[in-house]
Amino acid sequence: MTTINWGIIGLGDIASSFAAAFNVENATLLAAASRNLDKANAFAEKHSIPKAYGNYEEMLFDPDIDVIYIATPHSHHAQYILKSLKAGKHVLCEKAITMSNKELDEALALAKEKELVLTEAMTIYHMPLFHKLKDIIATGKLGKLKMIQASFGSLKEADPTNRFFNKDIAGGALLDIGVYALAFTRFFLSSQPTEVLTTMNPYETGVDEQSAIILKNKDNEIAVVSLTFRAKMPKVGIVAFENGYITVQDYPRASKATITYPDGTSEEIDAGDSAEALNYEIDLMTQNVLHKTPNVNMPLTHGVMEIMDNLREQWGLTYDFE
Repeated sequence: MTTINWGIIGLGDIASSFAAAFNVENATLLAAASRNLDKANAFAEKHSIPKAYGNYEEMLFDPDIDVIYIATPHSHHAQYILKSLKAGKHVLCEKAITMSNKELDEALALAKEKELVLTEAMTIYHMPLFHKLKDIIATGKLGKLKMIQASFGSLKEADPTNRFFNKDIAGGALLDIGVYALAFTRFFLSSQPTEVLTTMNPYETGVDEQSAIILKNKDNEIAVVSLTFRAKMPKVGIVAFENGYITVQDYPRASKATITYPDGTSEEIDAGDSAEALNYEIDLMTQNVLHKTPNVNMPLTHGVMEIMDNLREQWGLTYDFE
């Protein structure tokens, strides 16, 4: 059986988690690249990766590598997606995959031209629990979808130099944690929102610190999303139907959910393993490449990016490098 070889661009915290978790049949983590060779060597040694590169471009032209995992700051995603695709590599890119739909459309067009797979590393789309919940919803026993609520509050240190608040590398709550809440919401909505209402408080650096978002689609389904970078809130998603509601705690990597019915009874739903969240992404990407199948989640990714474009336009939030 063919083995798909992976390389990593950007060696921060999420890349370290990715490398530590990497354990998928027919896939090998072959190389790691940084702008600093010492950092690349240290990362490769820590995670038993055979190859290390002191610049990204050198790794992109390694003929042994099939897939590039991009874990740079958001501001550099589109740049390295395009470079990777031009080098003939399939791409799994961290969320949010790009800064805008314009960037995403350009990347998708190039991927199509090159007959390559481009996917966003969004755990929600890959966790078995969410697909099991979709199957339950499809039976019709819960009735019509009415409301969705999703909150995500992360208490970041109030440091203007921290990457979370750094406008030069696309900091802010929306692109970092908001993409999870919006992905959860869009996964369950029957159609793309046509109405988007919002308010936002900026941090002193100009990025979005906290926001409230209301979405409504043509099916009259409404979603409410709450985000903050300066207060802890539970990562809880609620999907409410006429005949019951689904509660998902810690939804970014959830393996359990509860369905509560109008009479007060409840049902526990289990599927998958939270500890394997990153491997679900790696496995699907590997299978897509092996079998030359397209990324089935891109319509959801595209829909979330469309919502984020709308929000940032309403907030008047732009970045110099766009």
